[in-house]
Amino acid sequence: MDFGLCLPNFPAGASPEGLEAAGEVAERLGWSTIWTTDHVIVNHAGAAEYGRIYEAITTLAWLGARHPRVRLGTSVIVVPPRNAVLLAKELATLDSLSGGRVTAGIAVGWNRAEFANLGMADRFHVRGAYVEETIRLWRHLWSGSTEPFSGRFHPLEDFEFAPLPDQGAALPILVGGRAEVALQRAGRMADGYHSSSTAPAEYAPRVPVVLAAAKAAGRPAPWFSSRVRVEFDGADERFYALRGSPDEMATEVRAFADLGVSHLALWFATTDPAELVERAERFDREVAPLV
Repeated sequence: MDFGLCLPNFPAGASPEGLEAAGEVAERLGWSTIWTTDHVIVNHAGAAEYGRIYEAITTLAWLGARHPRVRLGTSVIVVPPRNAVLLAKELATLDSLSGGRVTAGIAVGWNRAEFANLGMADRFHVRGAYVEETIRLWRHLWSGSTEPFSGRFHPLEDFEFAPLPDQGAALPILVGGRAEVALQRAGRMADGYHSSSTAPAEYAPRVPVVLAAAKAAGRPAPWFSSRVRVEFDGADERFYALRGSPDEMATEVRAFADLGVSHLALWFATTDPAELVERAERFDREVAPLV
């Protein structure tokens, strides 16, 4: 199993010191990827979790320059409230400046109030169509093509787009979500599927849906990843987590692997730099060797 670390770019308590500690420990432990969480301007109801949050792509740019041996992932960007061309430019720039280390996890979003706060209330109702066009648009722009792009939301006729990502149109795109339409979208259009807060038993029925959609579209099978919370002490039953003894955690990791999941993005549920480092090191020391 390949491991990554979800950065503490949220909630209250998020700080440059915590972000730097996370980047340092992930790189030192040899974990492949650091991941940011994305929201921009949530309503009061979402403030406890996302009221304080460092912007996802900017944070990766800052840490990517400081830690050149880790990949830079978004878990996940809420695409529809944003301009897809500007996002394409931001991701291409980050990939070029980082030497081809970006993985773009994306999803449709769920916080209707946030769409309104960003002046995109009407787009909430067409967010699936917007994400699908965004994927096609990114592949078109990142390929270096200057041919017109006929889009419902972003029709392009006369344009130049550079610099290209170092990974070109192969820059990995992961689709998140649990609705069947999201699973089918991952299979039809993306390079991978990325879940969140999902136990192996819940994940299992999603895999054949993704694979069937990929086969029907004549595409290679996507890869599978999951964002998981890790709890050594206590048990917040509101969320699925790897919890219990190291053996119990390792058993859960193996259950993911048996489903074909090849990457786990670990969220240690703290913004405190010392706590985060201690928990990551403990996982690497006590759990990873048992997998």
